[in-house]
Amino acid sequence: MSDETTTPQPSAPRRRLTLRRRPAPPSALASRWTTVDGIKLHYRESPGPPDGATMTHLHGFGLSGAYLVPTAELLADDFHTLVPDLPGFGRSGRSPSPLGVEGLAHAAAAFLDERQVATTSLVGNSMGCAVICEFAHRYPERVDRAVLVAPAGGLHNQPLTTAMKQLVMDSVREPPSLITVAVPDYLRFGVPSTVRLFRALTQFPSLERLLELQVPTLVVLGRSDPLMPGPERIKEVAGQTANSVLLVVIHGAAHAINFSHPGELANVIRRFMADRPIIDDPDSPGHAHAYEIHRGQHLPDTT
Repeated sequence: MSDETTTPQPSAPRRRLTLRRRPAPPSALASRWTTVDGIKLHYRESPGPPDGATMTHLHGFGLSGAYLVPTAELLADDFHTLVPDLPGFGRSGRSPSPLGVEGLAHAAAAFLDERQVATTSLVGNSMGCAVICEFAHRYPERVDRAVLVAPAGGLHNQPLTTAMKQLVMDSVREPPSLITVAVPDYLRFGVPSTVRLFRALTQFPSLERLLELQVPTLVVLGRSDPLMPGPERIKEVAGQTANSVLLVVIHGAAHAINFSHPGELANVIRRFMADRPIIDDPDSPGHAHAYEIHRGQHLPDTT
């Protein structure tokens, strides 16, 4: 037996695992701040085109404008593009009193006033469509065209438990990358704000405001969207009145089309703005494809 003793060697220091956030890719939209009605407001803006028409993108329930950026970026070369976080959402400050749909429409108008934008085309998703309809009701002379993407918020989403179940169903149909954008926004918005705003949405006359729109209006539906009635029902509603509504379905899309299918959506919007026929985008390969199912009699015939 050896008399030598083995001196234990000091163990190497354990390396701490740190999670590093992947830097966001450069955006065509600059992040900016302004103050509207005493509230610090965050928004995104394209550098040009210098004399181009303005297009403003309005986000949905509980979210910021971040998930609208993929589509907004693709349109930034054609339009002076603005993507605000409305008061109480995203990185923007909160209003002294909670805002309903009417208050959010006023906030959007005040934001455009601050940016010295007299008229704009409006692109909204989900609750943002209700805000657009109210904006057009209050300020019809300020709206050039309206684009309503998955205009949820009506009876199909009530009560709140139904809407929550629909959101859960939708979550598995969206790209996983949407989680990193949506979850921080929802947590920041909070449960009390969610309950208050949902109650306000149940009292808002969504269908009435939609049917009274006088400007050319594009409605885009995702064929796999659990928060919306089927396209056939939407087509039936759109046909109830002589209107300027163009109804387009993107097969393969769910609710957050602005995030999940920016190529297809930007193509449809661009063609609508130019009064061109709706055809599928050859530069957006895959299973998704867009097609028109209703054209209001007051829209130009593109055939």
